[in-house]
Amino acid sequence: MSQEFIEIRGARENNLKNVSLRIPKRQITIFTGVSGSGKSSIVFDTIASEARRQLNETFSTFVRNFLPRYAQPDVDAIENLSMAIVVDQKHLGGGSHSTVGTITDIYSLLRLLYSRVGQPSVGNRLVFSFNDPQGMCPNCNGLGRKVGVDLAAFLDTSKSLTEGAILYPDYAIGSWGWDILPQSGFFDMDKKLADYTEDEMDLLLHGKPQKVKTQFGGKSINITFEGIIDKFSRKYIIGDVKFPPSERTKKSVEPYMIFGPCTLCKGARLNQKALSSRIDGRNIAELAAMEVDELIEVIRAIKEPAAAPMVKALVERLQDMINIGLEYLSLNRETDTLSGGESQRIKMVKHLTSSLVDMMYIFDEPSIGLHPRDVHRLNELLQKLRDKGNTVIVVEHDRDVIKIADHIVDVGPQAGNRGGEIVYAGGFADLLEAETLTGRFMKESMPIKEHFRQGKGKLSIVNATLHNLQNVNVDIPIGVLTVVTGVAGSGKSSLINQTLVHQHTDSVVIDQGAIGTSSRSNPATYTGILDDVRKAFAATNKVNAGLFSFNSKGACETCQGLGVIYTDVAFLDEVKTPCETCGGKRFKDEVLAYKLDGKSISDVLGMSVREALNFFSIKEVVRKLQALSDVGLDYLTLGQPLSTLSGGECQRIKLASELQKKGSIYVMDEPTTGLHMSDISNFLGIINRLVDAGNTVIVIEHNLDVIKNADWIIDMGPEGGNKGGRVIFEGTPRELLSARRSLTSAYLATSIY
Repeated sequence: MSQEFIEIRGARENNLKNVSLRIPKRQITIFTGVSGSGKSSIVFDTIASEARRQLNETFSTFVRNFLPRYAQPDVDAIENLSMAIVVDQKHLGGGSHSTVGTITDIYSLLRLLYSRVGQPSVGNRLVFSFNDPQGMCPNCNGLGRKVGVDLAAFLDTSKSLTEGAILYPDYAIGSWGWDILPQSGFFDMDKKLADYTEDEMDLLLHGKPQKVKTQFGGKSINITFEGIIDKFSRKYIIGDVKFPPSERTKKSVEPYMIFGPCTLCKGARLNQKALSSRIDGRNIAELAAMEVDELIEVIRAIKEPAAAPMVKALVERLQDMINIGLEYLSLNRETDTLSGGESQRIKMVKHLTSSLVDMMYIFDEPSIGLHPRDVHRLNELLQKLRDKGNTVIVVEHDRDVIKIADHIVDVGPQAGNRGGEIVYAGGFADLLEAETLTGRFMKESMPIKEHFRQGKGKLSIVNATLHNLQNVNVDIPIGVLTVVTGVAGSGKSSLINQTLVHQHTDSVVIDQGAIGTSSRSNPATYTGILDDVRKAFAATNKVNAGLFSFNSKGACETCQGLGVIYTDVAFLDEVKTPCETCGGKRFKDEVLAYKLDGKSISDVLGMSVREALNFFSIKEVVRKLQALSDVGLDYLTLGQPLSTLSGGECQRIKLASELQKKGSIYVMDEPTTGLHMSDISNFLGIINRLVDAGNTVIVIEHNLDVIKNADWIIDMGPEGGNKGGRVIFEGTPRELLSARRSLTSAYLATSIY
């Protein structure tokens, strides 16, 4: 059978320069190139968008009104497309009622299993659903938890009442609430709360309302004493629906509230009827709380003949989760707590059991969040999808994923307006000989750093037990670059992002959270550059600064500052045309007449970062522009909508913005996400400048080049979930090479060419 191809001719989306190429069908094609070179413009904005648009056109006009709309991409022709399934990095939402079990349909199979063979039999599978009135706990409505009081925030048990043990302001020393306590005669005011008996503490926290005599204004009056927690709960948690607290009051009491386990279902989410049904002595909530690699063995042990089809299906689904490196998750884990990488791999699992073939699967950097040990699992999944007769298209920077490609398309040569071209298309072996950035860096590997900075003190974490952390004690050196490594789920984020940052609230945290990407936000607005530019225009021209905002007074009245007009034509794609009044410049004519050193506000927004650095002398503007240049974004125009940027570009804009904040501790969670191999040295230069300026930088990372350049390594593991949560190694990268228990050590050694 002759090879078929997806044919693209004349693609011009975003920065693409009339790109034409052929992508082999039923093979793995990997798109590489520096961040911002145009990979996503080809794969997502052209191929995926057109495939989805054409699929939607097969539905009736009535149905199309309810479907998402995809604009026709700027391309001359695309031929031989298959139906596209896009697996992106977007976090799975769904709120508290969406879990790993529900999103993968594994919990649905589990419910079916219990409805058929659970003893005693309590009804159909809806009885085991915490999202259905038949199954949900009546006390918490299936959430498994209720709002309670955070005792750690409310009380300091190392103090006595006289010393201010109650931290809530209504009970500050000398306040009306505090005065009742000594006058009640119930408490030893000088005894530390840690030394209170159980009965004494219960009276203080949950004492029933009772009248006590107190002195007020020289008179004896009766006042009602009530346990401080019960009183707080009555006022702010249970509350009065007729007289709800003001927004200001809500904000003031929120720090003292916490979600606690439901007192009836103990976090199981289900009612007592559903929890009474068991298989081999376990109820469905106990199975949902198990980690996947433990659960699969429990399911395999079920020998009831009637359960055989369900057991087979469950084992297959659970094995898929293990194969993709998610064995440490439990089915009751809420989906909005998953990282972007975990969300993406959960989406992959849903497609592995599909019997559909000749589909087009499109992946956006699926190796994100994966330890080098687990990349082979991802590769096997991609190959499995291909071998079933599907076309697999992947945007990727990871060397080990690129190696398995049947076909590679390298986009470049640089980013932005210096990119948008196909610089290589072919096999892996020929890529290594190609004169492209990807070809060159595929053959290069950074050496391990020879000289390591010495710490100037330490940040101590003592007896950390959050999530899967197993009583962890670790010291993080001050004034150096510390990289925290370990397989997914080993406890890295729990240790740093939650435990350390909670202790050091002044830390500057640069996480994986997405930045707002609307057509009204751009590099100038996001970094605050535009605020200073508007003030400069206003001062020079002696007018209001609001005139120089396309989101405010200066906006073109026809397009409302968008620069384009959207025309809704019912079920057809929305038509976007340049605004005829402002010509796409977004501002009123009168605003464009005002100049700063000969340039209008529209001219300034049309400048690249590189051009703006040469134009401006305003100290604050230059500092912010330099930060954008330092992270390799000097080609972006100041007014380019963030919605048109790639994931890697958005990550670096966020990095540039956060690095402007003054702090002494910087925490970064996988900051190399979306960065090409050639960008890593640039990134390390920024980090080293931060450390050399006296800051402490802590990076959670899987990238081996970053690990090699650390001053100190903390390796978590040995595995994920309840098999992790321990510090496996502490020391320099050189010392890590000889750490036998560390999985990171083995992969670090193989990366040294």
